[in-house]
Amino acid sequence: MKKILYTILIGSSLLGFSQETTTTDALRYAVDNLNGTARFRGMSGAFGAVGGDLSAININPAGSVIFTNNYASISGTNYNKYNKSNYFNTNTKESYGTLDINQLGAVLVFNSNSKENNDWNKIAVALNYEDTNNFDNNIFSAGINPNNSVGNYFINFAQGLPLSNLQFQSGENTSSLYAYLGETGGLGFPAQQAFLGYQGLLFEAFDDNDPNNTDYYTNIPTGGNYYQDNYIQSTGYNGKVAANVATAYKDKIFLGMNLNFHFTDYVRSSSLYESNNNPLYSSGLTVESMQFDNELYTYGTGFSFNLGAIAKVTEDLRLGLAYESPTWYTLNDELTQALYTRTTDGITNFNSTIAPNIINIYPTYKIQTPSKWTGSLAYIINKKGLISIDLITKDYSSTKFRPTRDSFFRSLNNQMSQNLTNTFEYRIGGEYKIKQWSLRGGYRFEESPYKNGFTVGDLTGYSLGIGYSFGNTKLDITYDQANRTDETSLYNVGLTDAAVIDKTNSNVTLSLSFNI
Repeated sequence: MKKILYTILIGSSLLGFSQETTTTDALRYAVDNLNGTARFRGMSGAFGAVGGDLSAININPAGSVIFTNNYASISGTNYNKYNKSNYFNTNTKESYGTLDINQLGAVLVFNSNSKENNDWNKIAVALNYEDTNNFDNNIFSAGINPNNSVGNYFINFAQGLPLSNLQFQSGENTSSLYAYLGETGGLGFPAQQAFLGYQGLLFEAFDDNDPNNTDYYTNIPTGGNYYQDNYIQSTGYNGKVAANVATAYKDKIFLGMNLNFHFTDYVRSSSLYESNNNPLYSSGLTVESMQFDNELYTYGTGFSFNLGAIAKVTEDLRLGLAYESPTWYTLNDELTQALYTRTTDGITNFNSTIAPNIINIYPTYKIQTPSKWTGSLAYIINKKGLISIDLITKDYSSTKFRPTRDSFFRSLNNQMSQNLTNTFEYRIGGEYKIKQWSLRGGYRFEESPYKNGFTVGDLTGYSLGIGYSFGNTKLDITYDQANRTDETSLYNVGLTDAAVIDKTNSNVTLSLSFNI
């Protein structure tokens, strides 16, 4: 029985909700990104009162009834991400690029020819797919930490745990340990981290002969100046299919609704390396270097809805108001870990590998993102151009993990309620037509979701685009760029030092649209 208890510790298929879930995981699904057609991105997404674009229905679903005929579009984007990291005054750079089909949709427009009741004279139905977030990215940070070792991460989890939970029993070996991994049960994520650190010789018990020992000391030499580098590679996306219906009243009031079906697939691989040249301990083992690898796979689905209205105040002025509900995600996490260490007793070097190649499958959980309100104004200029302004508000402090009966999620929800805040986002865009050509530009500013303003910083972005109409077919291309600076902690326990990362996303989007 004990043998099973110790072995399932790091490979349980049901480890409880206490994996290292953070506010960052919630914001991955709560923070909006500029996506969609080239025309939409060319005006920085300021489309709440404009309509007539398939991506615009994600802002205000009433916009689909602005179309005058059946219409379809497909868009592809070249994503380019450039990250500059500063970690203890050491600067590093990393970039990544990828190409993806990010939008595909169509709208059907039905005009009423009835003479008896022509007030509600138009209906539009649309179906549109979009990538709402592209997760493909690489981030590299490196520097000399003057104080903290990654060993603090492991030993902090161990303090207070009985030594018996971290040891093999007499006669057990690695193969017998791995044979039981994946059994239902286990002691959870904190104990798993402590087990890895103890078996990797990063720390030891003050009394190795007492199975009830709960106090540990580090084998990593003190004195600071630990070289650390952290490489993070992520892949995946958030996708959304919007089923839309809209109608027009006397061609003055436009009303619409979306039912949105979300899905996500996200993989985050990280590798933290640490080494030091500090003096060896005079007795026992001293850790010279280590590498800690993690791969998190998150997948799941979600649902949300939109309601919107656009009023044509005059032939030149339109006002819009739209509501987007929270998105209710149901998610699953799978985690694999490995620890490699190099230690010495001053005479002999020891290489330790704790890499069970076991997938930890955690219980399904839920995330509720904040709702959003958008107020919009659009002014038509001599039927040749337009200026559009959107004001968006979202309260990130309402973000929640569920089930709330779990004490870890309750604590995390309280942290988000205290640390996150209501934000405003401003978008302004313009378009001007010269014969078959359309010229576009836009600017947007989004406040930080954090009260402190720097854990995730403010976002600023701009866009430039051009389009050409061949009659029933249009070709549009846009360049957009956004900048945001984050402070990213290496871990949430022990090694909580943060790298300051200046993120620049530059994208080129090409859209082909046509009347059908």
